[in-house]
Amino acid sequence: MGINIKNSQNNDRYRLSIQAYCRPFKQPLHTHHGVWRDRQGIWIQLRRIDEEESNDRGWGEISPLPGFGSENVTEALQFCQSFGDQITEEQIRSIPDHFPACQFGFESALIDLHNWEVPPNLTHVCGLLPTGKAALDLQLPIWNQGYQTLKWKIAVAEISQELNDFQDLLSMLPDGIKLRLDANGGLTETQAHQWLQACADRPVEFLEQPLGISEFEAMLALSQEYPTPLALDESIATWQQFLNCYHAGWPGVMVVKPAILGFPSRLIEFCQAYRVEMVLSSVFETAIARKMLLRLAATLNLQRALGLGTDRWFED
Repeated sequence: MGINIKNSQNNDRYRLSIQAYCRPFKQPLHTHHGVWRDRQGIWIQLRRIDEEESNDRGWGEISPLPGFGSENVTEALQFCQSFGDQITEEQIRSIPDHFPACQFGFESALIDLHNWEVPPNLTHVCGLLPTGKAALDLQLPIWNQGYQTLKWKIAVAEISQELNDFQDLLSMLPDGIKLRLDANGGLTETQAHQWLQACADRPVEFLEQPLGISEFEAMLALSQEYPTPLALDESIATWQQFLNCYHAGWPGVMVVKPAILGFPSRLIEFCQAYRVEMVLSSVFETAIARKMLLRLAATLNLQRALGLGTDRWFED
């Protein structure tokens, strides 16, 4: 199933409705960037003005992540409100690159309006473990949800403690389960070597963003020294960063967050022209944006588990 956005014309006008939301986490999410207690974003709805009696609606979601280079929620909301209750397709296509979450949300709504197929409910999804020793609790629901890939965030506690917890976690993994380690750019180069040595010959799919975004060359060297693949995340958070790292010869995985990367059609066109070893990843969006991510995954025919196992972190 592919995404079709060719049916609309640039002079089409749409009735625009927007709604801000705040979605609390069941428990705070700890990463190297800090503690996250709730998810804020904006839902948008488009209706064709010349078909307002129709029940056809297109839904999109704006899920900013300013720490990764996108606009923030306040900026996005003000931008949406600047259109009043109407917007044209030409205006949507003209959303500037410094509003990437808005680009994603508005084009997602257009795509939703013009694609009647329901995207497949893909089951090849990576589950997100709690950070630190809490991941070792076998009573966690995630252990019984059939995941074949699990993600664990590191670079949050002392490395000696995390390496010990890592060994305990590996001993708990059922046969056939792969582990993704995500440092969120929080390791030193020495620590990255320690982790990659510990990962050798273990069921680790990749080590994600071991170093900061300014240390691309060091990560490139690390990727050639150890058998465990490396993945970029923060280093490719914006469209320009994504292009720069790809064309600089990054050989590993690219963990892409479509909700903050801009227009989905642009990503599709790039992947049709170039081979990209990609994982689609969540920014803790709701089911509105998740629908678009599933459409993207089906269109791109991705082979690695999707980084979308985040639903259990919310009450709703």
